[in-house]
Amino acid sequence: MDLFSRSWTALLAAVAALDDEDFAQPSGCRGWLVRDLVCHLVIDAQDVLITLVTPAEGEPTVDAATYWKTNDVPPTGEDPLDALIVRLAAAYEEPHLLKFHLDDVGSAAGRAAVLADPDVRVGTQDEVLTAGDYLTAYVLEWTLHHLDLGAHLPATATTEPPAEGLAAARALLERVAGAAFPASFSDRDALLIGTGRRAATEAEAGELGALAGKLPLHLG
Repeated sequence: MDLFSRSWTALLAAVAALDDEDFAQPSGCRGWLVRDLVCHLVIDAQDVLITLVTPAEGEPTVDAATYWKTNDVPPTGEDPLDALIVRLAAAYEEPHLLKFHLDDVGSAAGRAAVLADPDVRVGTQDEVLTAGDYLTAYVLEWTLHHLDLGAHLPATATTEPPAEGLAAARALLERVAGAAFPASFSDRDALLIGTGRRAATEAEAGELGALAGKLPLHLG
């Protein structure tokens, strides 16, 4: 729960520090500008709020790792829901309005996470899982999107995700993949290569061995 809060707080701070012109730059999410990614974070924050107040009965059907489904086709930004995000982001017109909305809804999501009972079962996407597993799954989401935020911006324009968030996100992605990344890979590179955000070099592919055949993992 604490790791969720630290990862989310760091991501909100990174968005708040962006200059207006940064919002028109490409993000690490294919087909999305930074403004589109930030709009997606608003929707994510709303999802967190909704899920944490949606109690569910019965045994959990997924945990933090199996919550993530993998797709063979990488996102392009042209999926109807992805395309809707682009239109919503454009409707804000001014970056400060988008920043304000994310800070407003995002802060509420952060408070809800702190107050949540990790053992309570919640429902989302026709699945049941504990609130603790749900928030753990989102550490991976926040960490990847923190990397996406600055993917095409100058190094001085944004920050890196917290080191502990990178490590936890890597560990969770390894659970999703069913295998560990080479110890020589940094947490950042493991996440970027593992999710197809960058291609592995020839040397890296050699180190991946059989795991290379499972990659990239397009999470959805």
